[in-house]
Amino acid sequence: MDRAEKAELVAELNRTFSEVNVVVVTRNLGMTVAQSTALRNKMRDAGASYKVSKNKLAKIALGGTDYLSLGDLLTGPVGLATSVDPVAAAKVAVDFAKTNDKFEIVGGAMGATVLDVDGVKALATMPSLDELRAKLIGLIQAPAQKLASITQAPAAQLARVFAAYADKDKEAA
Repeated sequence: MDRAEKAELVAELNRTFSEVNVVVVTRNLGMTVAQSTALRNKMRDAGASYKVSKNKLAKIALGGTDYLSLGDLLTGPVGLATSVDPVAAAKVAVDFAKTNDKFEIVGGAMGATVLDVDGVKALATMPSLDELRAKLIGLIQAPAQKLASITQAPAAQLARVFAAYADKDKEAA
């Protein structure tokens, strides 16, 4: 890899660190190509990405971003899982680590907040951004549905009362 390629890789990593909301640092000790491909596919499906890069280049790319504190975690064969959704990368990484003993989570960060392994696992248990949006829409729609049924109820009751009076008048006549 020549100097220009390294500079391009550092610039790309720096741009990635500037755009994402979470970075999960993982250690992959002897994963096969098939396992790495499966992990990347799961990450892509969740809206996240997974990259393996040289630690020295990644440390340089961390400069000028909120993730500068991750430099201490970049030792040995590590990979970086990133996503704009603060939960997606953590969720996929934790799920993959459960099924693969050659893949472990080292730590991570959400902006300037550094997360240890337990912090990443806790983040993975939270609902994703899409799930939160769905719950919020459900909560917003529920009062409107209740309001509609409440406003219809008195009218229906009035209609039954008028119908009862009409039936009573017909019987009397």
